[in-house]
Amino acid sequence: MAAPTVRVMGVDPGLASVGWGVVDLDGARLVCRGYGCIETKADTPVADRLAAIRDGLLELAGRYGPAEAAMEGLFFSRNVTSALGVAEARGVIRLAFRDSSIPLSEYLPMAVKQAAAGSGTAGKADVQNFVRMVLGLEKVPRPDHAADALAVAICHCQNRSFAALAASRR
Repeated sequence: MAAPTVRVMGVDPGLASVGWGVVDLDGARLVCRGYGCIETKADTPVADRLAAIRDGLLELAGRYGPAEAAMEGLFFSRNVTSALGVAEARGVIRLAFRDSSIPLSEYLPMAVKQAAAGSGTAGKADVQNFVRMVLGLEKVPRPDHAADALAVAICHCQNRSFAALAASRR
């Protein structure tokens, strides 16, 4: 009996731009359902920017109805100010999915690159081209944060499939 289709939303967190991508896992096939970015302006108060991220994700969750979500983990940054903004955005993202009762998984950037391009040190262009090919898209998704979010969703689908396979062999 075939496994049911599972819809996954991938998220590339940021304060200025949160990339999102929705992928259906249908057996072994991946189908892109949508992607884009939630943008916030630097001259807007941080609380308002965080609220815009939360509201945008809640709207997207309502529109696409993902069963699961995945977010790229925070990689150590030398720019503390930037890292703090991303960390705050990540907290709001966690809360939005919790409030939507959507389980959220996290993957470090190296794991996403490994899943997307076969190497944890793959370049941005390699990851983006893999996303385009795997999802059968005519061109690389833009902006970059949207392509990164789709790569996170693909990573989650692969990990989910491996976990299911391992469970079935026990």
